[in-house]
Formats: sequence, structure tokens, C-alpha cells
Amino acid sequence: MKTRNWMLVVAVAGMVGALVYTQLTAAEAGAEAKADLGKPAPEFALKDVYGKEFKLSDFKERVIVLEWINKGCPVSKGAHEKKVMQDTYKKYAGKGVVWLAIDTTVGTKPEDNRVYAAEMSLAYPILHDVEGKVGRAYGAKTTPHMFVIDKAGKLAYTGAIDDREKTNYVAAALDALLAGKPVAKAKTEPYGCSVKYPPAKK
Repeated sequence: MKTRNWMLVVAVAGMVGALVYTQLTAAEAGAEAKADLGKPAPEFALKDVYGKEFKLSDFKERVIVLEWINKGCPVSKGAHEKKVMQDTYKKYAGKGVVWLAIDTTVGTKPEDNRVYAAEMSLAYPILHDVEGKVGRAYGAKTTPHMFVIDKAGKLAYTGAIDDREKTNYVAAALDALLAGKPVAKAKTEPYGCSVKYPPAKK
């Protein structure tokens, strides 16, 4: 009798353990990836102002720059008016660097950014993060907020475009990565308008 009870206890414990393990594994699989320096950058698939889909994985083994953008933000717009973004993009485009702008601003329509891109002579795509999932995954705080991903697909830099004066942090990060060197200043504090996220879906 005692043996039978002991076997029952072991069996129940085994079933509970298996259930807990299954639930934990499912939770881990369902958890959204978050951007972290030195770790793989979260994958995404977003459409540009013309409806064309861009996936991060489309640019394997390429250095990638992500720029959070908002045409209504004086800081983001100011960087375009001063050609800071355009000039940095042009300098590295010929070296195989991919530059993608991402707009997470609630209510912004593709046609708005089509006009804006033409006005500012932006030669790189503006992608629409309609639900805000990509912005939240990367922890985008401001417009602009810059992210640089290395050829291995890992986040190598996060922060501001520059120090508001002479040092262009993104250019420095790109120079280092293209030379096969680690980024000396991998994280800075971004500045600009706060990202106007759409309400998170439950």
C-alpha cells in the first residue's frame, strides 16, 4: 500500500514538473525580443510609405542604422534641415551601410511621410511602426534615437546622433565597425522629442 502511494506521489510530481516546464518554455517562446547591446537585434517587418515591406533579416551581413523619426518633432526635423542625417547616410551608403528610418508616431500616415521625404531629400526608406511594437522592442525613447547593428546582427550602438556639437556618434560607430573594431562609445543618451507611441494592444 505504501509503495503504491509513493508511486502515485512520484507520478503526480512528474506530471506537475512537466506542466510547469511546458508553461515556462511557452512563456519564453512567446516573450518579445528586446534590444540589448551586444545581443542580436530584434527582428521586424515593417512597410515603407509605398507599402513595400522591409525585414531586418533582408540585410544579413550588412551594417544597419535605424533612425527613429518624427516630422512633427523640431529636433528630428532640425537634424534633417541641417542635413545631419542625409550627409551621414551619403557618406556610408557607398560602403554598404543600410539606413532605415522608423516612424512610431501615433496617427502618422504614409502620405505624410512621402511628402516629408521629398521635402527633405531623404534617400532612405521611412518605415511605419503602426502598433509601436518595434519601437518598444528597441526601447526607442526620442526622435531621433539611433541604433547601429553590426554585420553579425548584434546591436553595437544606441543613443544620440551626435553630441550637439562636433562629434557624430553614429559616424564614429560606423567607422569602427567597418574597420573591424569594437565601438568605443557604444551607448549615449538620446535627445529630442519623446516618441509618441500608439496605445499598446492588450
